[in-house]
Amino acid sequence: PPPAAAGRKTRAPSGDGRPPASDSTPPPAAAGRKTRAPSRDGRPPAGDSTPPPAAAGRKTRAPSGDGRPPAGASTPPSAAAGRKTRAPSGGDGQPPASASTPPPAAAGRKTRAPSGDGRPPAGDVEDEPGLADRYLARVAASLPGDRPLAGLRIAVDAANGAGAPYAERLFAGLGADCSVTCDRPDGRNINRDCGSTCTERIAAFTRATGSDLGVALDGDADRALLCDRRGRICDGDVLLYVWASDLAARGELPGRRIVATTMSNMGLEKALEPAGVGVLRCGVGDREVVESMRREGVRLGGEQSGHLVDLDLGTTGDGLLTAASIAGIVAASGRSLADLAAGFRRFPQTLRNVRVREKQPLESVPGLSDAVASVERELGTSGRVLLRYSGTEALARVMIEGPDQSRIEELCASIASVLEAELGA
Repeated sequence: PPPAAAGRKTRAPSGDGRPPASDSTPPPAAAGRKTRAPSRDGRPPAGDSTPPPAAAGRKTRAPSGDGRPPAGASTPPSAAAGRKTRAPSGGDGQPPASASTPPPAAAGRKTRAPSGDGRPPAGDVEDEPGLADRYLARVAASLPGDRPLAGLRIAVDAANGAGAPYAERLFAGLGADCSVTCDRPDGRNINRDCGSTCTERIAAFTRATGSDLGVALDGDADRALLCDRRGRICDGDVLLYVWASDLAARGELPGRRIVATTMSNMGLEKALEPAGVGVLRCGVGDREVVESMRREGVRLGGEQSGHLVDLDLGTTGDGLLTAASIAGIVAASGRSLADLAAGFRRFPQTLRNVRVREKQPLESVPGLSDAVASVERELGTSGRVLLRYSGTEALARVMIEGPDQSRIEELCASIASVLEAELGA
């Protein structure tokens, strides 16, 4: 295929030999290319009709008659190969309202009926014109003003993935001076030595381009990690701190609480205490996060990995939306990302895995409760202990946070020794 088609899926030709219709996927932007906003009014350029992969988990309705972006995005489409498919947004497992919304596997797509012999039809997927434009307009509308990021320099590592065709358009359309790398997906290089799984690249790229902040997407663009101008990485805990602090200061954080998982660093709770913001803990996984948010009436939540959700804007993680929101806070405050994140101090953390021959209930392991209680008494309110089994391996995990790295490693070893003696494989 020609270079402009790199990373694009090619449809099968029709039965009469004619090429398939309506293939209009935008070519990826040039690697490392620097661009400014294409239009004076700050709107993203029109004409891109490919459904945006980064819109996973959001239902886009037709624009209103007055030109405002559509409201009420809540249905998760499944999206392209390599992306995770989530349950419908309803907390009770039922599909959300609006019978006109396509099912998750078909959101944004038109599917032909199968042929009479039961075989799937050739070329059964078509682009829905304008869907990408509608998605980008909705993300842009989450920030105030026409060019809210004007004057900000942003570096983006698109992970050669789903966000590659859209990152440059979004940030340039919001007024930022945007430099993009790893935006040439070829179907095999997704996440390869790039993106949020290889943060060294965005750190170096941010410094090299003299950007104010860097954004590292992951392959399916449902999460993002950021870095400051010096390349220091801000994970999901730091981003939650920055985002929650801003919402709380503006009186837009209902109940003054957020949701984080059991794996989020204790430093998040300590950093938000002065602002009177509490942290509710839940199980690991963005689905667990969203369910807890809905149940507790919480607006903001997320994971250390960078899956962040603001229920006023969407129902699942969206890396581009997360990055735009944080960049908007930086621009509006007139402060650097490093300055905004300065109140977050990460507690030392240690993790030990113990291979086990069986996964009996942890509370029934002889001596384990006493060992944990002893450690918790020593740590007091300055640390915590987390025990759990791996969901996929025959492992018990012991995680301890506390003020002193060497001491928590000793305490972690004492608990692990009990597990090894009683359950060790």
